[in-house]
Amino acid sequence: MLFFSGLIVVAGLLGASPEFHLRDGDTVVFYGDSITNQRLYTVFTETYVLTRFPQLHVTFVHSGWSGDRVSGGARGPIDVRLDRDVFAYGPTVITIMLGMNDAEYRPFDAGIFDKFTSGYLHILDTIKAKAPEARVTVLEPSPYDDFTRAPEFEGGYNAVLRRYGKFVRKTGAARELTVADLNAPVVALLKAAKAPSLIPDRVHPSTGVHLAMAEALLRAWHAPAVVTSVEIDGATGTVASAENTTVEPIASSIASENGISWTQADKALPMPVELHDETNVLALRHSDFTEALNRETLKVMGLEGGRYRLEIDDEAVGTFDARELAAGINLATLNTPMSRQAQTVLDLAYRHNHLRFARMMMVENALKEYHPARLQAAVDAMDSLHEEIVALERAAAVPKLHRYRLTAAP
Repeated sequence: MLFFSGLIVVAGLLGASPEFHLRDGDTVVFYGDSITNQRLYTVFTETYVLTRFPQLHVTFVHSGWSGDRVSGGARGPIDVRLDRDVFAYGPTVITIMLGMNDAEYRPFDAGIFDKFTSGYLHILDTIKAKAPEARVTVLEPSPYDDFTRAPEFEGGYNAVLRRYGKFVRKTGAARELTVADLNAPVVALLKAAKAPSLIPDRVHPSTGVHLAMAEALLRAWHAPAVVTSVEIDGATGTVASAENTTVEPIASSIASENGISWTQADKALPMPVELHDETNVLALRHSDFTEALNRETLKVMGLEGGRYRLEIDDEAVGTFDARELAAGINLATLNTPMSRQAQTVLDLAYRHNHLRFARMMMVENALKEYHPARLQAAVDAMDSLHEEIVALERAAAVPKLHRYRLTAAP
């Protein structure tokens, strides 16, 4: 079941081009509550951008905080939060996801809803005043799981969140903002997979759900599906087409042990997905994530019937029937040198975000009331290390030249 077929994403700017939303030099701040603070849909979004657009220099700041509402929370009231955790970074792109805590986990209450709407409008007004050039994406809140378990009251809490999301959608459209629905696609996933593990506590999504949420955001940003696409005529040894890559001249002699060989200088890496995580597997099985965002297609036509062995950099990637190769195989779903390189990018994205969070929680916040003499030096050192890890992440995202060989399998 493809749960994104009914996904609605709105690019609020009338006449907006379908080009990707982010630009070279952008600073993206993800703002929200504990679901943003999980640093998962945000890290997946960051990793997609780095692997798909390695030539872009985009800075990502993850500013979620557990328990937050439109009024702020444990890390400060809303205006303090916005000044310190958003505007201080000079954002050119801001995403906002709030509502899970605002509705107070109870049946719909008009008074509580009014507090949310007025607080939400205050956030948008403050952004317009203090970061007028920032491009804002508003996110309809992710769901409360009333689907793999019975609702706790009539109608369920997610129905309340949908009313909050409807307000977010209408407000975003009225203000010509970008809107992404992070609720409906996840509800469809929950209904299809029937797995409570997807949102274990009903509130905080698993990794697989965050993958679905990242897709919803990226699609609202017009993220392209193609990593690379190559079509080769195996009979003549010529390149029929090549998208987002450069294919060097092909040596062709399928009858010999050398087979067909070529080199590719790709302009992107595939989006890495950790398949050891059961919830990721569920998300891929019940979604169109791969088709919508992760197509690294190799098509070889004109081969005689039989089985063929594909090697990349002298490493066996798989054995495929001639009909499979003619239809096209998706390298993004295989263990390749490219996918392992992309996994390094994801790993470094996790690490630099965990490092920044540790600096805030375990050093700056934990010790500031005691005023230790070396506190600022420690903060500065951790920031410097953070910058170094980000530089390693960007370097890891630069594609490498790869050698391909296709030979008849025994």
